[in-house]
Amino acid sequence: MGVAIRADLASVPDYNIPGTAPDAVLLNSNEGPLPPPPAVVEAVTRAAVEGHRYPQWFSDTLVARLAADLAVPGERIAVGCGSVSLCRDLIQAFCGPGDEVLCARRSFDAYPIFARVAGVRARTVPLDAGHRHDLEAMLAAVTPATRVVFVCNPNNPTGTAVRGRELRAFLDRLPDRILVVLDEAYREFVDDPDVPDGVELARNRPNVAVLRTFSKAYGLAGVRIGYCVAAPAVVSAVHKVSVPFAVSRLAQAAALAALDRPEEVRSRSAAIVRERQRYRPC
Repeated sequence: MGVAIRADLASVPDYNIPGTAPDAVLLNSNEGPLPPPPAVVEAVTRAAVEGHRYPQWFSDTLVARLAADLAVPGERIAVGCGSVSLCRDLIQAFCGPGDEVLCARRSFDAYPIFARVAGVRARTVPLDAGHRHDLEAMLAAVTPATRVVFVCNPNNPTGTAVRGRELRAFLDRLPDRILVVLDEAYREFVDDPDVPDGVELARNRPNVAVLRTFSKAYGLAGVRIGYCVAAPAVVSAVHKVSVPFAVSRLAQAAALAALDRPEEVRSRSAAIVRERQRYRPC
């Protein structure tokens, strides 16, 4: 074709998902087995009536609700089109030419892809023999160009988790200039009390951002909504690079309705955890 495409995009793989038949269950995407609760579906249906209206730019109503539930100021919360979009926004907000993103391998495949799309180098560190983040090796891999470090906890796709003492020691040893993104998309399925709550870690650490999503435990993968908890300056930077009106009225309504049913979400998550134990290899 005649138009010039960025040459460096040749190294970015095409995003092809196997099993895209209408009735396929995407195990490779960790889709939840249960549909949204009926009350959530009703909330989305009501919101659809106003589909001709733009949504709140920064999801203000949802931010206020999350702030109350998490006991953090609203200025520390950003809402995005799934937590994956917030991964991209954080890279765009904190990295420029010559900078690097550091993450584990294997972990969520979007991290290095988003780095490359932003024109940033992605450096990966292999998991340890137990398929866990090798935090010592990640510390050794930090360079003056490192700007963002991703720690997926629990890790996708291995399901392993970093515990509190080692994660706090890792954060203590990293330079303050580096943003550490704790991706907690699977937080609701944690049953190990030694796995730390990222929001608690972020309260007094201005270089820590926590990502969570409504896609998994809440059964809203097709609705696309997630959030980031971080220092106000980090949230402000995310707002600067986010796509305007990306989070639809339907998504905001679904998330608010889902938050009204914490017991149901906990029950669904517990059922999945029980199945995980049943299928765990001996």
